[in-house]
Amino acid sequence: MTAVLSNSVFRPVDPAAVGGAFLPPLADVVGADERVSLLDGSSVLYANFDYAASAPALRAVADGLLAALPQYASVHRGAGALSQITTHRYEQARETIRRFVRARADDHVVFTRNTTDSINLLAHCLGERGGDVVVLDIEHHANLLPWQRLPGTRLVTACATIEETLAALEDELAATPAALLAITAASNVTGEVLPVTRLASIAHRHGARILIDGAQLVAHQPVSVVSHGIDYLVFSGHKLYAPFGSGVLVGRGDWLDEASPYLAGGGASAEVASGGRAQWHTGPARHEAGSPNVLGAVSIADACTALSDIGFDAIGHHGHALRERLDAGLSVLDGVRPLRIFTDSAGRVGIAGFAVDGFSARTVACYLSDHHGIGVRDGRFCAHPLLTRLGYPAGAVRASFGLGTGVDDVDRLLNALSELVSRRGTIERK
Repeated sequence: MTAVLSNSVFRPVDPAAVGGAFLPPLADVVGADERVSLLDGSSVLYANFDYAASAPALRAVADGLLAALPQYASVHRGAGALSQITTHRYEQARETIRRFVRARADDHVVFTRNTTDSINLLAHCLGERGGDVVVLDIEHHANLLPWQRLPGTRLVTACATIEETLAALEDELAATPAALLAITAASNVTGEVLPVTRLASIAHRHGARILIDGAQLVAHQPVSVVSHGIDYLVFSGHKLYAPFGSGVLVGRGDWLDEASPYLAGGGASAEVASGGRAQWHTGPARHEAGSPNVLGAVSIADACTALSDIGFDAIGHHGHALRERLDAGLSVLDGVRPLRIFTDSAGRVGIAGFAVDGFSARTVACYLSDHHGIGVRDGRFCAHPLLTRLGYPAGAVRASFGLGTGVDDVDRLLNALSELVSRRGTIERK
């Protein structure tokens, strides 16, 4: 597929080959009609290409939140009607999420603050029971730094291909036993997806369990804890079209029940004697001390329901079409360099990391925002070792999209980048 640039405007020669001539947003998101000011004093509709950081709330999720607020009350021990209703919503949210990720009937669904908190919770449990952890060197900090606190953490260097990387993990686990393999399913820098089922098979073949960081995956592709062979799955609501700081750890209960409570306090304790000696609950309550983020948990469940209603066939088609169009446009822009970890990666979610020759990442991001009302992410994306490995230790640019993105938004981003690269020498560079 070739494309031509005319007057700094990106125009695909064959729109059907790069995603279709017209592809609207797939779902209504809150903030879709927000306007932002430009440097010239005008205003435009905001084009959100920062979904990978925090996705906007689905309208269905916002409506569910507004419906729940009048009946919001404390959970679990209240006899009042509103407390009973809220408790039911909170506990039903666990079941909705369990079904959404097709978890085992006896898996725990523990509500946390976010993906980072979920991984720290499991690291706390593993730190008490002992056992080595194997991770790749390309991980997001959330799935790197918590394990670095444990003495038995082993870092495996990712190879140029996924196949070679899988072989390296297999060799590492075969050489020295480990308790856990902790892997990010989809890169928040490049969007590349790793083969979860094969990774789980490698871990289990050598007596290890597997944790999958699904923060960037669960909004784009169906995940089955059972079918994929996942022992622990973690993700965040704010990347799943649900607001608030709330996350989930779904997985096997034995490690969680054997560990001391992640937080000591009310809710986690079954009985407290004089002098402060406590007996602790088992199950999710063991690690959910204090008043929970009820509305955050309910919003995650509402997002799961909304995504299921839309259907992952439609979600996948929409994301593939936009990604093809964006990739085709970036490929013809002078000096725009897409980021890739592996030479053989076949699947990606809605993330495109790239650098622009002659401009710092911050300059690109500010130009897109100030002159075009387009929001992207710039920096090192909480993946400093990976950005250094890719040759951009000072950072790069990331455009990420989702259900509220249409083909017009993609073309608008490409037009703006085309204008930027055509003005090299007239705009402040690195």
